[in-house]
Amino acid sequence: MVKYIKILADLFKKDIKIAGGKGASLGEMIQNKIPVPQGFIILASAFDRFMEKTDLNVEIEALLHKVNFKKVNSADRISNKIRDLISDVEFPKDIAKEIKKSFEKLGAKYVAVRSSATAEDSKNAAWAGQLESYLNTTEKKLLENVKKCWASIYTPRAIFYRFDKKLNGAKISVAVVVQKMIQSEISGICFTVHPVTKDYNQMIIEAGYGFGEAIVGGKITPDAYIVNKNSKIEILDKNISEQTMMIVGDRHGIKEISVLKSNQNKQKLSDKQILELSKICVNIEKHYKKPQDIEWVFEKGKFYIVQSRPITTL
Repeated sequence: MVKYIKILADLFKKDIKIAGGKGASLGEMIQNKIPVPQGFIILASAFDRFMEKTDLNVEIEALLHKVNFKKVNSADRISNKIRDLISDVEFPKDIAKEIKKSFEKLGAKYVAVRSSATAEDSKNAAWAGQLESYLNTTEKKLLENVKKCWASIYTPRAIFYRFDKKLNGAKISVAVVVQKMIQSEISGICFTVHPVTKDYNQMIIEAGYGFGEAIVGGKITPDAYIVNKNSKIEILDKNISEQTMMIVGDRHGIKEISVLKSNQNKQKLSDKQILELSKICVNIEKHYKKPQDIEWVFEKGKFYIVQSRPITTL
């Protein structure tokens, strides 16, 4: 019997407690015919069982109480200790067996492995950006990267966040999303409300060559397209940026390469593609009934949505 895994298509937004914010949101989008890469989720119960079986929960709780929040390096030191503890203990065999079986069923050479905190995007706490993702993961690296995702709820940032939001002592667990890796030719972000002017009639799409990590990590300036999303979807403005490097996948994970000279100053998405993506993003916003921060990728003529969460800054 499968205890620790669910396929994404079987999840809904109400499943935050077992699948985390990211996992529940992806499942919800699949239910609503939004194009999302196939995958499965290692439920939060797997992390809880891992912590109990290894007795790490007691040890980690004691270490968290030692953090001196007036000293930055105190959180760093404790975080390293906790992450070493998690890295050193053996992966529970029953959970490992289920994960490997699900990976085989997915039939993908590479997967994206992403943390999904069970407190993510709740009304008072947004873990967005606190937790880690591992792209282009092979079967050989899968269990190691799952462990790293579990450990990422103890990064220094996540420890400070926990303290700042008064979540110390609260039960925080983490699920892990494993999805077929899309080798994105172009990727980016869409804010369904203009984040600067806060105009609810406009949205912004940012686009760059290669994997979205180049945009998220601030390594490139993406193209920015402003789109009117009321009655008629139309492009209002385009800001094309030069892009000389991009991030792509390789068998060790990801690497940086140069963009072909002939493409460096080109518009990344055609007008037709901008309008196609805009429609998908408007549908996601309509479904969730609130402004969304959406991550998208494009491969072989098709758009995929890899994340959607509420915009928390409006």
